[in-house]
Amino acid sequence: MTQLLQRPDGDDARPKAPPTNEEQRQALQRMLLVVAAGVLAAIATHTTKTVAVIVAVMAMIMLHEFGHFTMAKRAGMKVTEFFLGFGPRLWSVRRGETEYGVKAVVLAGGYVRILGMSNLEDVDPADEPRTYRAQSYPKRISVVVAGSVMHFIIAFLLLFVLNSVVGVIHPERTGADVREIIRFDGGAPSPAERAGLRIDDRVLRVDGREVTKPSTLTGYIRQHPDEPIDLDLLRDGRVQRVTVEPVDASSVRVKGKRVTGDHVGFVGVSVGEPYRVDKANPAVALGRAGRDLGRVSWLSVRGLADLVSFHGIRSYGDQLTGKTPPGDPGEQPRLLSPVGLVRVASQAADSGLREVLFLLVAINIFVGILNMAPLLPFDGGHVAIATYERLRSRKGKRYQVDVAKLMPITYAVVMLFVFVAITALYLDITKPLKF
Repeated sequence: MTQLLQRPDGDDARPKAPPTNEEQRQALQRMLLVVAAGVLAAIATHTTKTVAVIVAVMAMIMLHEFGHFTMAKRAGMKVTEFFLGFGPRLWSVRRGETEYGVKAVVLAGGYVRILGMSNLEDVDPADEPRTYRAQSYPKRISVVVAGSVMHFIIAFLLLFVLNSVVGVIHPERTGADVREIIRFDGGAPSPAERAGLRIDDRVLRVDGREVTKPSTLTGYIRQHPDEPIDLDLLRDGRVQRVTVEPVDASSVRVKGKRVTGDHVGFVGVSVGEPYRVDKANPAVALGRAGRDLGRVSWLSVRGLADLVSFHGIRSYGDQLTGKTPPGDPGEQPRLLSPVGLVRVASQAADSGLREVLFLLVAINIFVGILNMAPLLPFDGGHVAIATYERLRSRKGKRYQVDVAKLMPITYAVVMLFVFVAITALYLDITKPLKF
């Protein structure tokens, strides 16, 4: 995000004196202590994978700001700050005319400070030609849209990797895949173990009846305790038959707990929907990545529209007041706080690389679209102002928007997002979402 909310006082607006070497050393030590504490906490709670996802999100934020930074430099603008995060400064270093650093609340975003983002800022006359406001319309637009463009580029590359390297899951129409062989307490082999069932076996038929979905298999097994049943399996490309005799589930204990109190059959397997993994060649993957980018972008636009609709606002209010219980099918999607993001990242990391990549795709596209909202302090607000100025300008006379008149709206937007951030944090703690 390019920074707008600045004090018009000239002394406050100008860059501060660069920190001394000792100050830089102390700040670096503070940052390393914070990072080390986070890593140790992650190891202690077995969330190392989650940390990797959070680092990826931080890299995404940095690339967003790098897009602004690069285009501003190419346009000849003066960039005085490039920071990851908001709040108290943890560490910074000055290189040339720009101060680079990290602030405490990293997951809240970042910013690039470019001189003269509005007519409220008092700038040294010598620097005026290098301000944002002094540049042409194409240069200003290229700078403010660069952040969102970076998000879409990242999303496209991730989708390409998903389609070509990791592979996309396509559900199969019939069958049930064995996901886990469950061991009984006491060391006695389960019926599945005795029959020789293996993980990744696909059950096609049970006693000659086609298995159309996992519940078809589990339902049949439950109805036939202590009765041998035949299973037709697909294993290593070949179909073979095994016989398994379900035991009475009420007599079985797994991990210290009785499976159920009902007299139903149980063989000791966990089954799931069958699927195949499709990996495309690079040429095909490029086309699919573009298609998926458009599809997810459209879903994100619809999701944002739902959030700000009457129904979405009412649903959000119901969640806050407790009228909608957690996990209710009618619960509307909502924005996540950093706490919610960490939890969802942890769930995605536990599910595997495919889910992590798709989560990052969704985050990038959502942020890229949200950031183009035509309101300050979003980048889309700067696009709207620059475009309006272009339309109002006449040959030889450039029109300039009085940003001071827009500040009440800007502060209202900021306060709205502060409210959403606080309430999202509350909901993520009291009613966490599942990925």
